[in-house]
Amino acid sequence: MEFSKYFDHTILKADASSEDVNRIVREAIQYNFASVCVNSARTKQVSTLLLDTDIDVCTVIGFPLGAMSTMAKKMETLTAIEDGATEIDMVINVGAVKDGDWDLVTEDIAEVKEVCRHNTTGQEAILKVIIETCLLTEEEKVLACEAAVEAGADFVKTSTGFSTGGATVEDVALMRKTVDAKTAELEKETGKKYPRVNVKASGGIRDYKTAKAMIEAGADRLGTSATVAILMESEK
Repeated sequence: MEFSKYFDHTILKADASSEDVNRIVREAIQYNFASVCVNSARTKQVSTLLLDTDIDVCTVIGFPLGAMSTMAKKMETLTAIEDGATEIDMVINVGAVKDGDWDLVTEDIAEVKEVCRHNTTGQEAILKVIIETCLLTEEEKVLACEAAVEAGADFVKTSTGFSTGGATVEDVALMRKTVDAKTAELEKETGKKYPRVNVKASGGIRDYKTAKAMIEAGADRLGTSATVAILMESEK
């Protein structure tokens, strides 16, 4: 895969202006990134600018805390898809993880996945589930990834980048191992073939060395606002 296609070119800061977003889109087109990742209020702006390109529109949902109701996440997801989002990055219900309420965690993801599958556009959106690894124990990371697989997520993602820490190579490797093992378990139980669940590393990826390490650990996608600098460094 072309190196640039590992990247979701990201702008999520609260004070991002319309021109800031336009600049990110121009860069994404110039360098052929996988997607542009924005808050939901910017979805329509980005999708309009990315018409007639193969660059996806990625919208964060329940961001950055994940503490919204499932209904609120579903409505935000539906609006984002209607505005042109082709990828949805939702934040898991971290409080429910801490409660050990895995039924709620799984249902929260599954309900958003249902909107990604069936919505007014007739197009299915990819669902990435942000588990916010910096707030979880190792056991919770494993169980959160397993819940995401059971709920039909297309990706598990390390971090929002807005909490106490970002992606680590160790977490990416653990997530890769966990989703592969859970998928194999479900296939054995059901006798059905399941699609591969991907891993996205996000938060604190600011140089080529770190990006390369995340990919080698099992990341299929990288979320960063330092995308252009990383790409330039990779070409030296």
